[in-house]
Amino acid sequence: MKFETFMLRTLFVACMAVCSLVMGAMLTATPPAVQLASSHSVSSILPAAPTACALPADGVVCPRLNG
Repeated sequence: MKFETFMLRTLFVACMAVCSLVMGAMLTATPPAVQLASSHSVSSILPAAPTACALPADGVVCPRLNG
């Protein structure tokens, strides 16, 4: 009985240590800065955006217009 209790306590301590290390890593991590538009200005990005059928009325597909 003493061996089983010792093993369970050791497992509990090991699990708590791993959880503490993971939680500490999550709380102290700093993500790198994200640069979305590297060399493009807003005026050069806007003409490339779609001008029609951003959200169709039926919500399923955009109708394909000929011409």
